[in-house]
Amino acid sequence: MHKIGIRYEDKYVMERRVALVPDHVRYLADKGLEFEVVRSAKRIFKDKEFENAGATLVDEVSDSTVVLGVKEMPIDFFKDEHTYIFFSHTIKGQSYNMPLLKQMIMKKVNLIEYERIVNEKNQRLIFFGRFAGLAGMINSLWSAGQRWKSMGIDTPFTKITQTHHYDSLEDAKKAISLVAEEIKKVGLPEGISPIVTGFTGYGNVSKGAQEIYDLLPVTEITPEELVNGVADTNENNSMFYKVVFKESDLSEPIDEGKEFDLQEYYNSPELFKSQFEQYIPHLTILMNCMYWDDKYPIIVTKDYLNKLYTFGNPKLLVIGDVTCDPDGSIECTHKGTEIEDPVFVYNPETGKPTMGFDGEGILVMAVDILPSELPREASQTFSDALVGFIPEIAATNFDVSFEDLKLPQPIKSALILHKGELTPDYLYLEKHI
Repeated sequence: MHKIGIRYEDKYVMERRVALVPDHVRYLADKGLEFEVVRSAKRIFKDKEFENAGATLVDEVSDSTVVLGVKEMPIDFFKDEHTYIFFSHTIKGQSYNMPLLKQMIMKKVNLIEYERIVNEKNQRLIFFGRFAGLAGMINSLWSAGQRWKSMGIDTPFTKITQTHHYDSLEDAKKAISLVAEEIKKVGLPEGISPIVTGFTGYGNVSKGAQEIYDLLPVTEITPEELVNGVADTNENNSMFYKVVFKESDLSEPIDEGKEFDLQEYYNSPELFKSQFEQYIPHLTILMNCMYWDDKYPIIVTKDYLNKLYTFGNPKLLVIGDVTCDPDGSIECTHKGTEIEDPVFVYNPETGKPTMGFDGEGILVMAVDILPSELPREASQTFSDALVGFIPEIAATNFDVSFEDLKLPQPIKSALILHKGELTPDYLYLEKHI
């Protein structure tokens, strides 16, 4: 039986999440599992809570052969032939993490990737996505208020603060509901109404973002209604509109006259081109909430933003890039930002970003660890999904062949490396290493 280690999160100053919460450590310790937990002053659950749950507090993982983390682990952290479970951000062949993957190969480790723990329908079972959407939308409404303020426009949104300042999700929702009530009574300043927010995608991230936005007095319209000017004419007197974009709204076949086929889009994205630009002039806030990799068309290009600004001051105020792929689907997101420095203004004319709320251009909120702004609720939900797999992982003999591994299928499907070798589903990563 493997001892389980829970490491200290050190990639970001304000990373406060944990993969397994104290209550679940106690539940597993009562079943005979042993835990060592690295001390952390910033973790949302205190060291004493883990100690009271039966874990041994340590300054560094020493005896554990299975180690749990959340974000990437330092390149010099790995021990030969141990098992590591974390978000490695390697499955797209991300160039910035290929040295990390190479090191794990050299150390002959077993790597289990949370992002690939899926069921038979390829649906993720363990994720922080909803909390990324929740925090992303709260931050984007706060950002809109601050951006308008920098432009000399006072709005009730200045009463919203960045997500991590709230003690709980419930407190954040109460604050936004109060803003909604104020807007219903006194309206919005002339020139910014109606506020139109678009959401790319319809999964857990997008649903989380919409959960917050729907606290406002919102009318939902279709992408077709958006381009036909429903929100521009404001016929039904709504101050807030919501538009959800699916794959068929974002892209179209390069072959004109051909109908969009979703499976073909997934299988052969090179046969498609973006058609999203038609919607951008109508949006106040764009929430980018969908999975993307560089096989797919870019949603918002730098060239398009330059054209948009050439024709005057556009409606688009804020991009909440929850997806947060550097130089990716939102091309002007040059990097993921940190909680303590969360936004920048991208100037389409110069192609340069300026951190903060001031400057010419479009404000981008691209915090890379959004769920850590709601660390307690995010950790609890994540741990709820993970805890059931831990006993079998702890009991697994990783020295046998990959075929003979007795792991739950969702965990086996997430095993990128076995004894330092890429497993069959991940051999495609060889070309990236």
